[in-house]
Amino acid sequence: MPETLHPTPSAITEQTCWLPPRRRSAGAARQLLRTFLSRHDGGERHVEVGELLLSELVTNAVEHAHVPPDRLIMVHFALADGRLRIEVHDPGDHHLDTGAAVDPPAPDEESGRGLWLVRQLSEQWGCRARRSGIGKAVWCSIAATPDTTATRRSAA
Repeated sequence: MPETLHPTPSAITEQTCWLPPRRRSAGAARQLLRTFLSRHDGGERHVEVGELLLSELVTNAVEHAHVPPDRLIMVHFALADGRLRIEVHDPGDHHLDTGAAVDPPAPDEESGRGLWLVRQLSEQWGCRARRSGIGKAVWCSIAATPDTTATRRSAA
């Protein structure tokens, strides 16, 4: 799917890419995040939660923002001060009320866990109008998970 990805040059601690509004874009975004984090010391401590929340945000943009097929979704990563910030921009006009309660779905529900997971696993999250152009940006900030491999090695 390289023909659908359009990375843009950015600072060493940031990366932006554009993805088509297709379900498979969540997988492409996860791969881009893994590659981005692999270039940074301690980046691996963000992979597990970062991939999960990125998948949820991209999937929400694809499924709920009603992005026309000729428009793209922008994904932006930034790593600073031990925190990973993920932003997913789409041209949809439906803004999320991030102050509203986000309840988990019933155990037998097959969907509806995305924003609940974002709320539970991120330090902060929000939704804002895009500064340039139409649409919105949904973002979350994630603290690094503890390095359990170092703890296990020192205990041995």
